[in-house]
Amino acid sequence: MTNQPYEGQPYPGQPGPGQSYPGQPGQAQPYDGNGAWQGYDDPYAAQQQTQQWQGQTWETSVQPPVSPVPAAEETAYLPPQPPQGDAVYAGYGEPAPGYGATAGPMPAAADAPFAPAGAAPAPAGTGTGAGTGGGDVPEYGPATLAGNARITDAQRARAEGRSPIIEPGMQPALLTALLGLLLAAGAALGTYALLVPLVILQGVTAAGWFRLNGMWPARQGIALGFLGALVADVALLASDRSPAAILGTLGVWVLLSLVSQLRSHADPDERMYGLMATVAAAALAIVAGGYLAADAEAVTVGALAVAVAAVARAVPLPTAASVVAAPASAGGAGALAGALTDLGGASGALLGAGAAVCALIGHRVASYDYPSRFVHFTAGVALPLAAAAPAVYLLGRVVA
Repeated sequence: MTNQPYEGQPYPGQPGPGQSYPGQPGQAQPYDGNGAWQGYDDPYAAQQQTQQWQGQTWETSVQPPVSPVPAAEETAYLPPQPPQGDAVYAGYGEPAPGYGATAGPMPAAADAPFAPAGAAPAPAGTGTGAGTGGGDVPEYGPATLAGNARITDAQRARAEGRSPIIEPGMQPALLTALLGLLLAAGAALGTYALLVPLVILQGVTAAGWFRLNGMWPARQGIALGFLGALVADVALLASDRSPAAILGTLGVWVLLSLVSQLRSHADPDERMYGLMATVAAAALAIVAGGYLAADAEAVTVGALAVAVAAVARAVPLPTAASVVAAPASAGGAGALAGALTDLGGASGALLGAGAAVCALIGHRVASYDYPSRFVHFTAGVALPLAAAAPAVYLLGRVVA
């Protein structure tokens, strides 16, 4: 081994003695005849030029200031914010996407089960349900920035400690009163005159119960329940209005409902829900035929009492006062109607108050958990009258 540098042949591409790389500093460069340095052309000189931007640039002076993000507890139920202005391209006047311009509605996130603790109440006018909404799709409150993207009005009411119940209101109550007056007038005119409003009541009861349980359209179940009510009416007329026809029809229709759900290809849980809804709808529609089995005078008094109770319950009063006022007013109407018939004032008051209590139970069931307007105008109209039918029949037998 020796410490002398390698003096052999140069490597391929390595400059030999007296040679240099083109443009290599510190090496002798060729000169022209006048002594001026000539050098070599740098092949990468064209790529070493500084690029100059000649197009339009963003005008940063018109960008809106960025506001600090508020705390999570301050944005639990933040109302919709209007756009803060559109940024523009300098010289073009077109909106710049992403800088203050709203590109469109944000996608809906999953429903949150409850609102965060300490959340402020929702602003007025955001609740829907039956009072203002016209559709059957559940509506949601404004989006939040604290993790709860959208929650239903019922979920917000429960989280804030409020009742998630919305009552049908005055319009369904007026329809209930109208149907009750038709039942009372039909009973006074005769059996077949009573049959017309009774069939309407039974059809609305079957449809309203299915929608109240969140099952729609469920045409098969509604048709099955309504058909059971018609069969019960025919059996009542054929048996001289014997209540045994109602009990027999109920037994047969429970069996038919079970068979229809066993033939379904839905999930087991869904079939169970469908079975319960079908049996309940058929039972309510068939039991409403108790108006046809009861005495005509009892039907007149009871239907008038339910009409008065429905309107009294819809009057905007405190709940406790309304619950007390409805049976009291129904008892007064029953006493007045009983005095005009052979029942008498005291018997009419008892019958009217008993029918009103059952009607309030049906009214409460129809008010369950933020229902839609369709529920209020079906179940909210029919359930008070349908629930009062057994009381009209039984109390009519007692006071007669």
